[in-house]
Amino acid sequence: MINDPIFYLIAIPAVLAIGLAKGGFAGVGLLATPLLALYLPPLEAAALLLPILLIQDAISLWWYRRDWDAWNLKVLLPGAVIGMGIGWFYAAQVSDAAIRLVVGAIGVAFVAHAWGVAAFNALRKRGPAGPRKMSAASGMFWGAVSGFTSLLTQGGGPPFQIHILPQRLPKLTLVGTTTIFFAVVNALKIGPYFALGQFSFSNFSTSVALLPLAVATNALGIWLVRLTPTKLFYDLAYVLVLFVSLALMWQGAVELYAAGA
Repeated sequence: MINDPIFYLIAIPAVLAIGLAKGGFAGVGLLATPLLALYLPPLEAAALLLPILLIQDAISLWWYRRDWDAWNLKVLLPGAVIGMGIGWFYAAQVSDAAIRLVVGAIGVAFVAHAWGVAAFNALRKRGPAGPRKMSAASGMFWGAVSGFTSLLTQGGGPPFQIHILPQRLPKLTLVGTTTIFFAVVNALKIGPYFALGQFSFSNFSTSVALLPLAVATNALGIWLVRLTPTKLFYDLAYVLVLFVSLALMWQGAVELYAAGA
């Protein structure tokens, strides 16, 4: 078990973030691995979080078991499996900093597009953009990108949301679909992380020590999601995606600069 107090100053906010994310505020969870990666190598940080994520997935699956969209899962999950396979194959070679930059840039571009469309509609005195039908190819592609980045950095949220948010699903359906997708993805990570040697007794015992805080925050997230109005929920989702995407880009740029210095 890790005993360094500095680690827990970083780990506790990270666990709070993933607890709220598993409760339904998916964008917040992207903060967790970048925070832990300030102390641990990114892939090791992702593996340390995995046992916590799996327990939280079980709790969230129970709450949202009736609220999910089957079509989206059918097109997203096969893509995610392909993406995780690619991520596993290249994990020993791919630069974590470069991945963070790409994932962050995708998230920023997505939010900029969404807000640009909203501003354009406002200028033309149109109402908010209605639900947009996405293709199976979109689901496969963004599912693959999400699986790839989720395996390497636990940062699969922005690619997933690029496909799912424009559909403007009912709030609980959106949360339930997100919950099931990442529950399956997280379960599939166990094999690759073992193969890559990222699990250790020290990290596992640290995960267990942090679990009560994670479960309590998970319950708080579930409660907050049900109280939050739908428009506010979507506004918060876009802001969180932008914030964590910028954080990922900043961290990736700093790491690339340090590597080149």
